[in-house]
Amino acid sequence: MKKILVAMDLNEEKRGFLLDAVKGCKEEGVLVFRDGASWTEEDVKDASAVIGRLPVPLIKAAKDLEWQQLSSAGADAVIKAGYLTDKIVLTNASGAYDISVSEHMVAQTFAMIRNLGKYMIDQTKGEWKNEGAAICIEESTVLVLGAGHIGNAYAAKMKALGAYTIGVKRTPGEKPEIYDELHTIDSLDELLPRADIVAMVLPGGDATVHIMDERRLRLMKKGSCILNVGRGNAIEPDGLYKVLSEGWLKAAALDVTEPEPLPEGDRLWSLDNIIITPHVAGGNSLAITSYRFLNIASENIRHFLNGEPLINVVDKKLGY
Repeated sequence: MKKILVAMDLNEEKRGFLLDAVKGCKEEGVLVFRDGASWTEEDVKDASAVIGRLPVPLIKAAKDLEWQQLSSAGADAVIKAGYLTDKIVLTNASGAYDISVSEHMVAQTFAMIRNLGKYMIDQTKGEWKNEGAAICIEESTVLVLGAGHIGNAYAAKMKALGAYTIGVKRTPGEKPEIYDELHTIDSLDELLPRADIVAMVLPGGDATVHIMDERRLRLMKKGSCILNVGRGNAIEPDGLYKVLSEGWLKAAALDVTEPEPLPEGDRLWSLDNIIITPHVAGGNSLAITSYRFLNIASENIRHFLNGEPLINVVDKKLGY
């Protein structure tokens, strides 16, 4: 019998989704539910699988662990924790957050190009004034840096609104119809000057740290916009402050920052052409996100208990 710990705070209805997945499988499985902070070493020592996250010292006690299902798309923090052996399969929730994050990105995009951040500041001051030129989506070029599930969902929305879309990914692949062009990251320097909007949805890892440094930010065309919902350290904060305060870039929108949370006195807070949200693009702000994750977890429970390959397997060397 396989013991599967569910380290998440789920109501009875959501627990039912996972319990249904155990029924009729080749191998018997038992689900044990508690939130991630409630387990003891005695509870986890004979666990075959974990859905969610446990404190690192605790999960190390699970000597028979075969599989961990993350509730997040990002896996870099878990990989860096150092407890994943070769026998442990790690899966993520890639695909669960496409709707939530891509809609947040659309909101950020319109807020930047229509100067809504500045107008909100004006409103708090009771000032009635025109904040100047805007950018038209139907005449814009949108570069998606990180053409994965979420990036593709955003690109589809931008394409439907009339934008010319360019996708950038780490490895070559077949171009989906949502992109007018698809390139690898080696071409980034040549692509940045063409974009009116650069949307970053990159995973974590050494290769993406400060990938948008001051040099690359200045390769972007004057008056363009950048948004980031991937990893905060993918943008060099000093360089971002310079290009925004000088007016080289029209605006930026960040749902992730370096450091995170962004300290109260950080100078990025002082800019009127930046929109900062506290890492809320994903999460469970949309009810549909929880159910999309539960579908992924349920499918993997069935695969696990039937001895079949799991979905959303993370390459522990690449981090995605």
